[in-house]
Amino acid sequence: MTRIKICCIGTPQEARSAVDAGASALGLVSAMPSGPGVIGEDEIAGIAARVPPGVASVLLTSAHDADTIIVQQRRCRTSTLQLVDAVDPGTHGTLRARLPGVAIVQVLHVLGPESIDEAVATARHVDALLLDSGNPALPIKELGGTGRTHDWELSRRIREAVDRPVYLAGGLSADNVGEAIRIVQPFGVDVCSGVRTDGHLDPALLENFVQAVARSDSRGH
Repeated sequence: MTRIKICCIGTPQEARSAVDAGASALGLVSAMPSGPGVIGEDEIAGIAARVPPGVASVLLTSAHDADTIIVQQRRCRTSTLQLVDAVDPGTHGTLRARLPGVAIVQVLHVLGPESIDEAVATARHVDALLLDSGNPALPIKELGGTGRTHDWELSRRIREAVDRPVYLAGGLSADNVGEAIRIVQPFGVDVCSGVRTDGHLDPALLENFVQAVARSDSRGH
């Protein structure tokens, strides 16, 4: 079964809707240089406290150093950290030691074949990888929420090269998620803009997305 992570959760009501629809993880976006879905850390903590057992609450952070990330997580109290940018050397190990029991997901922005080597080098330090379509090299970094797809064949090569679960993100919607799953065969899929209208979670788009994932799973990808 392909897991579904609904990102850019903005309110407790959106969180409930996503859980009721079958999401196994909820993305809560803290301060970012660009992109949608940013909410305050008090709001993140309030939503995370209400997430039921068995569903991951995921803090998205653009911080690079362990001390800042640890302070954020301890304020927000999520079960999982999603690091949306490259972090300082040794950060993953420090997070492991100082935040026992908190899962670590590293985002990789798939820009070219060099992303395969980056994924292999990173995977051994984290619990999962999330493949997205941002561009950290831009003057104002794009670290997610772009609504763009990337090269899914390259994402499949990354998935085959690492021994950690891989989530696929970037421009997914009910219209293309089945094809994305067929090509990449990820552990899970991540969606923000593809289930939203005017920035708000759209129940019809959410239901269509979940059903498209289910149909793909029923066909065995």
